[in-house]
Amino acid sequence: MITRRNFLASTAAAIPAVSYLSMAQQAFADTPKNLLVVAQQLDNMTTLDPHVSFEATGSEIIGNMYQQLVSPNPENPDVVDADVAESWEASDDDKMFTFKIRDGIKFSSGNELTAEDAAWSLRRTVKLNKSPAFIISQFGFTPENVDEMIQATDPRTLVIKTAEPTSIGFLVYCLSANIGCVADKQTVMANEVDGDMGSAWLDKNSAGSATFMLNTWRPSDAVVLTVNPHAGYEGPIERVMLRHIVDPASQMLMLTKGDIDIARNLTAEQLESVKSDDSIKLLRKQQASIMQLSMNVSHDKLSDPKVWEAVKWAIDYQGIKDNILGDTYEVHQSFVPNGLPGALNDTIFTQDIDKAKSLLAEAGYPDGFEIELDHYSAQPYPDIAQAVQANLAEVGIKAKLISGENRQVLTKMRARQHQMIISAWGTDYFDPNANADPYIINKDNSDDATSKPFVWRSHFQDDELIAMAEDARDEKDPAARIEKYLELQKKFVHASPFAIMFQKTATVAMRDNIDGVILAPLPSNNSYEEVTKT
Repeated sequence: MITRRNFLASTAAAIPAVSYLSMAQQAFADTPKNLLVVAQQLDNMTTLDPHVSFEATGSEIIGNMYQQLVSPNPENPDVVDADVAESWEASDDDKMFTFKIRDGIKFSSGNELTAEDAAWSLRRTVKLNKSPAFIISQFGFTPENVDEMIQATDPRTLVIKTAEPTSIGFLVYCLSANIGCVADKQTVMANEVDGDMGSAWLDKNSAGSATFMLNTWRPSDAVVLTVNPHAGYEGPIERVMLRHIVDPASQMLMLTKGDIDIARNLTAEQLESVKSDDSIKLLRKQQASIMQLSMNVSHDKLSDPKVWEAVKWAIDYQGIKDNILGDTYEVHQSFVPNGLPGALNDTIFTQDIDKAKSLLAEAGYPDGFEIELDHYSAQPYPDIAQAVQANLAEVGIKAKLISGENRQVLTKMRARQHQMIISAWGTDYFDPNANADPYIINKDNSDDATSKPFVWRSHFQDDELIAMAEDARDEKDPAARIEKYLELQKKFVHASPFAIMFQKTATVAMRDNIDGVILAPLPSNNSYEEVTKT
């Protein structure tokens, strides 16, 4: 099989266009060998513009339609692979970065991909200034200066200038996000309306160079991808149909009957039940999404670091994972998720009731105290909250549970009105700074601060941790940078009011004749391009 992942540029014959939307209304028993049918919840998508989309499902679909300048290595998180860019280097002052663009890549339109497409795509992200723009704007780019700072000096050379000396490792990891997707400038700008840089058109069309291109998107119904005839793909899958099936029970029934090839949203109980079904197999991958208990240090009972430590020693992490979460989460206690560069995967805390009680006594609470604990109302959060409540009760902390919809809980936390709270945090881009920044860097702790990162919500500010985070971010040597992040995490787990508990695991359930599905820590790197179907 020839795929983009192997960087081959041979051209496959164009596949005749056939509308599969009518097939979305039919049962898919014995799905055709050239059609991959996936049941998935698709209702959180708002756009398929690679420089605007910031939802997980949309990012995944975009990742199958566009190539990025560089891509995270699926096996080694400390490495990025060449993609559109075949090589890159930094200037002596670490303020100018030169990327050589691979020759022979073509967009689905047939247009050749050049350095100008890559430069324009990055400039477009900055000028549109939508949700993901901060990933690249943090290097000093503005709509006013980006034309000067990001340029193609010839058809194969992209030059990026940053406002300040920058670690090439940090820059390259950021460029592996969707903001590094290269779009077809000529095609997109031909569909520009009222100066929108083609955004309205690109919401529901594609202009990429990866294996697949968009055939149709019907919101909350179906997405159909067809093969990009210029991608050099020679695999067996001609079309991928994603069907919006909300109910996991319906997904389960369709999978067991053979009406679909893949189910993406089965519950932990359903996944456990299909383990004995020889016609179904499971693929698991940890996602860059972590769950933690946050303590608001403005509350008098939660201001002492000894209390933070006591809470962390009180929780039965493994027991909650084994009895509630099963294979859907793993114990993880660092702010950098496993699968990202520099992740600390050590288990620092296990339940130790005596140690927790001793720390509470040292903090002046030998008999514990009462506190409120907010959590999301959707499972598995209520069950986790009840387990944590029972754990805390063992050391004398009486937690009153307050359940709310996701937006209610987050609104309360963003207003700094919580005491304790169990919530989740998803990583925005493939670099440890993506989480170090929101968990640590809080320069202004006032209520009217301009920047209000995750750490600000809990009134936490630690100058030593901030200095360590900034030093790690700016370290020029890639290996030294990773070591600094490891040291930062080792300090953070003890010196912060965040009890990080679990990391989510995504599971794909598929028929036993399906192979080659790729899952990655970030959804933008999940891929169907290497799928085979026997």
